[in-house]
Amino acid sequence: MQLPDRKVALSLMAHPDDAEFLSAGTLALLQRKGWEIHIATMTPGDKGTATHSREEISSIRRAEGTKAAALLGGAFHCLECEDLYVLYDRETINRATELLRRVRPSLVFTTSPSDYMLDHEIASRVTQTACFGCGVKNLEVETEAFEPTPWLYYADPVEFKDIFGNNVAPGMWVDISSAIDIKEEMLLCHASQRDWLITHHGMDEYERLMREGSAKRGEAAGFAYAEGFRQHLGHSFPQENILKQALGDLVVDAQ
Repeated sequence: MQLPDRKVALSLMAHPDDAEFLSAGTLALLQRKGWEIHIATMTPGDKGTATHSREEISSIRRAEGTKAAALLGGAFHCLECEDLYVLYDRETINRATELLRRVRPSLVFTTSPSDYMLDHEIASRVTQTACFGCGVKNLEVETEAFEPTPWLYYADPVEFKDIFGNNVAPGMWVDISSAIDIKEEMLLCHASQRDWLITHHGMDEYERLMREGSAKRGEAAGFAYAEGFRQHLGHSFPQENILKQALGDLVVDAQ
């Protein structure tokens, strides 16, 4: 298998900082291999605050997302949905598909179909449909359709478990040991989210939690740090593992 002509990777997740927690190490590795990087969110994080108005926090968090993406020479995009109201509906699917058709990624990352909150789960489903819709000519999207369907990968759920506490095993691990510092630097761009987590969840030491999670995945794979992914292998989606093709021995089958 040859790599596609367009070496463009897109992370489309629910909120600012989701990519930094779940896929930034892998994005950094791809960027080193010459891939163009885009980070997108369904929402601007408009409810993730205990002090600001929705407009104020949205502006702050868009700027933080832009700063983080820029560390990989990448671009940040927001679909401008609302926190807690990410819906699987016509408007959201059209917004996501329009973004994909503009960016034209060969490789897409999204959140787990089973995760701790519905914004993540719906973002996952919307992204799946948007990937499929890239080649659907009569979809209500003005941007031109394109083929082939992008490769789609699901990141680990938060804390690696579903809502019943069951472990969600990855299909593959990516060795991000050489990218853990840039992953942390990207995460620390999201200062407002750290402040919100302290207030709402009683969580501090933002970067420590990220490193501990990455180290836990790494321990299972025999790496210092790792990120886990599952590839979407449904009908009409690419079946080859482009992530393995792009990153070589840094990707290890978890099965």
